[in-house]
Amino acid sequence: MTTARLGVLLGLSWVFAIQPAPAAKHVVDIRDCGAVGDGKTLSTAAIQEAVDRCAAKGGGTVQVPPGTWLTGTVYLASNLTLALDEGATLLGTQDRQQYRTPRAGAGFRYAAILAGANLENLTIRGSGIIDGQGAAFRDKSRLRPKNIYLHDCRNVVIEGVRMRNAGSWMQHYRGCDGLTIRKIDVFNHVAYNNDGLNVDSCRNVTIEDCRVDSDDDGIVLKSLSLDPCRNVTIRRCTVSSHCNAIKMGTESGGGFLDVTVTDCTVHSPRKSEKIYGAQRGLAGIALEIVDGGTLRNVRVSGIRIDGVTAPVFLRLGNRARVYADGGAKPGVGVFADVVLRDITAENASEIGCSITGLPGHPIKNVMLENLKLQFDGGGTAEQAKRAIAERPESYPESTMFGPLPAYGLYCRHVEGLTLRDIQLNTRKPDMRHAVVLDDVKQVQIERLKADRAEGAAATIEKR
Repeated sequence: MTTARLGVLLGLSWVFAIQPAPAAKHVVDIRDCGAVGDGKTLSTAAIQEAVDRCAAKGGGTVQVPPGTWLTGTVYLASNLTLALDEGATLLGTQDRQQYRTPRAGAGFRYAAILAGANLENLTIRGSGIIDGQGAAFRDKSRLRPKNIYLHDCRNVVIEGVRMRNAGSWMQHYRGCDGLTIRKIDVFNHVAYNNDGLNVDSCRNVTIEDCRVDSDDDGIVLKSLSLDPCRNVTIRRCTVSSHCNAIKMGTESGGGFLDVTVTDCTVHSPRKSEKIYGAQRGLAGIALEIVDGGTLRNVRVSGIRIDGVTAPVFLRLGNRARVYADGGAKPGVGVFADVVLRDITAENASEIGCSITGLPGHPIKNVMLENLKLQFDGGGTAEQAKRAIAERPESYPESTMFGPLPAYGLYCRHVEGLTLRDIQLNTRKPDMRHAVVLDDVKQVQIERLKADRAEGAAATIEKR
C-alpha cells in the first residue's frame, strides 16, 4: 500500500513531494549499431552490440524494427527484452560457421540463432518472425541450428513471435525455471528432427494459446538429464505433427512430474508433406518412459483430436539411455497416476490405442474417463488373435506393434486401470475386440459402449 493511500485510510492530512516516475528502460535499436535490414548483409555483430549495450546498463530492450536482418548466433543477456516489430524478420544465415563463435562455452550444447545460458528475466516478444532457413541444413550432421536455445535460465517469457524453418528443433529450453510461452505461432517443416517446441528438464512452465505445426513432434516435454520436467501446464494450444502432437519423451532420464494438459486441439498437418514420420500424424497424446525416469501425476483433459494414427499411446519401456556422464545404465522407470478425461477423436487409423508396460513392471493407476474415439476399423479375425512381442528396448511409437488385437484399447502389464464412460466406434466393420486386457490387474470398467461387427470377436478379451 502506498503512503498516500495509507494516509487517506487513517484520516490524516499529509503534505509530501510526489516522487518522479522511474526513468524509461534502456532501449537500443539495432540500426543504431549498424544492422542492415536487407536480408543480405550479415548483422550478427550489430545485433550482438545492441544486446551488449543493454547488458552494460543492467538490462533494457533491443528493438528489431521492420526489415530482414541476417544473423548468426546472438548471445542474449539477463534483464533483457528482445522486441520484434511487425514486419521484422530475424533470418538465420545459411553459413554454418556463423553458429560457431568463441563465446559458446560449456553452457551452450547446441547451435542456435538466439542463445543464452544462466540468465534471468529474459523476454522475447513481438509479432515479428524468427526464420532459421533450415532447408539449408537438411542433413543429419550435429550442427543444425535451432532458432532458440536457452540453458539454465530463470524467469523467461516467449510471447507472440512467429517461428519458421529451423535446422532441427525449433526451440529448446533446457533446465529453465519459470518459463512462460504464449501466443506463439510455429511452422517447422524443412529439415530432419523438426520438432515444434521442446521443454527439457524444466520447472514451473506454462505453455498457452500457442499454434504449433511441425514435421517431427509438436509440443514435447523431455528430460535429457536426470532432472525431471516438473510443474508444467499446457493449455488452449492447437498442435499438428507428422509424428506426435503432444508428447512426454522419448528422452526421459528424469521423467515428468505434475503435468496438466487441457483444452487443446490436435490434427495431422494439412499444408505439408512428411519428411520424418508419417503423413498422418502418429499419436495425439503420447506419454513415454523408456530411460529409467518417473512419470507421475499427469492430467490430460479436454482434448479434441482429428485424423491421427492413434489418439492415445502410453508406454513404459526399457531403452535405458544413459544421460549422466559416466553414469550407470538405468533400470526400468516408473509410470503411474495418470488421468485422461474428456477426449474426443475422429478418423483415427485401424491400428488402435495401446497402454503397455513390461512384465514385472506395470504401468500403475491409469484412469480413462469420458473418451469418445472413432477408428477406421477394417481389422480381421486373424489380427484379433495376434501375439504381440514385448519389444522392451525398441523406440516407443504408436505404430511399434502394428495392428493390435483390439481396434480400440490394447492394455498390457497394467495395475490399476479404470475405464469409465468410454465409447469406441469404427467407420468400417472390424472383426477384432474393442478392448484387450492382457496381464491387467485391478481393472474397473463402467459404461463401455463399443461397435461390434457381426461375427466379430468378443468386445472385451482378458488374457
